[in-house]
Amino acid sequence: MKFFVEHRTDYVYDRPFEHAVQALRLTPPTGGGQIVHEWIIDAPGIDGAAAYVDGFGNLVHVVTPPGPVTAMTITARGLIETSDTGGVVGFVGEAAPPAVFLRRTPATTADKAIMEFAESVAAADRLSTLHALMAGVHGRVAYEVASTHSGTTAVEAFRAGRGVCQDHAQIFIAAARHLGIPGRYVTGYLHVEDESAFAHHAWAEAYTDELGWIGFDAANGICPTPAYARLACGLDAAAAAPVRGIRMGQGGETLTVEVVVRQSQQ
Repeated sequence: MKFFVEHRTDYVYDRPFEHAVQALRLTPPTGGGQIVHEWIIDAPGIDGAAAYVDGFGNLVHVVTPPGPVTAMTITARGLIETSDTGGVVGFVGEAAPPAVFLRRTPATTADKAIMEFAESVAAADRLSTLHALMAGVHGRVAYEVASTHSGTTAVEAFRAGRGVCQDHAQIFIAAARHLGIPGRYVTGYLHVEDESAFAHHAWAEAYTDELGWIGFDAANGICPTPAYARLACGLDAAAAAPVRGIRMGQGGETLTVEVVVRQSQQ
C-alpha cells in the first residue's frame, strides 16, 4: 500500500518568547516492511537543525526557532509504501539491545492489578503470551476518546477501564515487561477509510528471539497491517513523541495536531 501523509502541528502562545529548542521525531524509517519514498519537514529553524539517530533508531532533528515567537507551525509530509509482514518488524539493528526495553518508566510501571492480569494470560511460549496480552487489554480497556490525557499512566488507565491508543499500548508494554518480555511504544500513522477517524496512531512492539520485533495494536485488537506506518519508538509515549521541546518564557500555549493519510493510486 502507498499513501501520502501530512502531519501538521500548530502552536499558539499567549506571550512571545525568544528561545526554544524542539526535538522532532518526524522522519519515518525505511525498513521493517515499509519504504519511505519521499519526506519533507518544514519547521522554523529546520535549515540549521542538528540531526542525529538516537539509541532507539529514530532520526531526530533539533531545531531552534528564531525569536520572538508567538506562533509556530511544524509540518511533515511524504509518501510511504508498506507491505504485509503480519505485524513482524524483525531485526532492525538499532543501537539499543532489546533488553533496554525491559526498563520501566513512570508511565509503564505495572501495579499489582496489571501484574496479576499479565500472569493470568501467560502461555507456554512468548508469541502466544503476547497475543493473549493484546486480546486481554483490548477486552478489558474500552476505547473512549478524550477519556485520558497525555500524562495518564498504564496503572491509571487500566484501573479506569478506558482510554485511547496511548493507554492500550502502555498497558500492554507494562504487562509484557512484567513477564520479562521487552516492549516498546510506537507512534505512527494509520490509513482509515473513514475520513473522520484519527490517522495518527500508537501501538506497541514486543521482542521474540525467533522473529525480532512484532507489532501489537491492543486498541484495535490486531497486529499492524499494511495500513500502518511506523514513525518513532521509545520506552513510552513521551519518549516517542513526534515533537517535544522546551521554551524560555511564561504564558500558556494552545496545541493543535492534524494528520491526513491518503492512499496513493500510483
